[in-house]
Amino acid sequence: MATSRKTVLAIKSYQNQAQVLVKNYLLADRFIPYTSILGGMFLCKVAYDLTQLISTFYFKSYNGLTKIQRIEWNNRGISTLHAIFITVVSLYFVFWSDLFSDQQLSGIVTFRSSPLSVFALGVIHHSLSGVAVAYSMFSGEGQLYTFMILISEVTTPEVNMRWYLDTAGMKRSCAYLINGVLIFFAWLAARILLFVYMFYHVYLHYDQVIQMQTFGYFLVFVVPSALAIMNLMWFGKIIKGLKKTIAKRQ
Repeated sequence: MATSRKTVLAIKSYQNQAQVLVKNYLLADRFIPYTSILGGMFLCKVAYDLTQLISTFYFKSYNGLTKIQRIEWNNRGISTLHAIFITVVSLYFVFWSDLFSDQQLSGIVTFRSSPLSVFALGVIHHSLSGVAVAYSMFSGEGQLYTFMILISEVTTPEVNMRWYLDTAGMKRSCAYLINGVLIFFAWLAARILLFVYMFYHVYLHYDQVIQMQTFGYFLVFVVPSALAIMNLMWFGKIIKGLKKTIAKRQ
């Protein structure tokens, strides 16, 4: 009994020490960006291994792929899980959280941030937006617009699914057609209409945007504009591809 009690006390002691470590270091304001980046790298590795493990047992076509194709398959598993995570978090901060609400909080919207919003930006994704995400995370400026842009990640799972279906030889299946339709509507909502809303929000809050640092002010206009142009170009290709797919089935 005495030994058991000592074991329980030892476990509780370790738990208390771990809680202190997390609270005072890993989740301290100055360490949150670095904690989230390291955590993101760890979760990417976990997602890669899980994708490989699940695919090996549940997808017959996976074992017949080349090494390069399997690597691409696993990487798209990471991409899909990241896209789902960042889309949910971004939707929450943009449309439901009080953090960036004009009605709930006072102060300049472009300077608002929280430990949770900084932590969520820790997983840097894509080279073009990477600079904007890093700047927003470390400076605390313009996080609302960063999350608006990141909502566009809602299209990533559909794009990855298109690649999966094509690689698995299911290009003529109904699933491939349905996925194409989903890509069209998701792209229209998240990469066309949402960008229009973002630019409109910048217009309405320009007096606050202009108070950002010069580099941050530059990023608010340059990054979304560049992405918007690419989104429009890809949307044109999506429309052509969808028309072509539908025409083949008639």
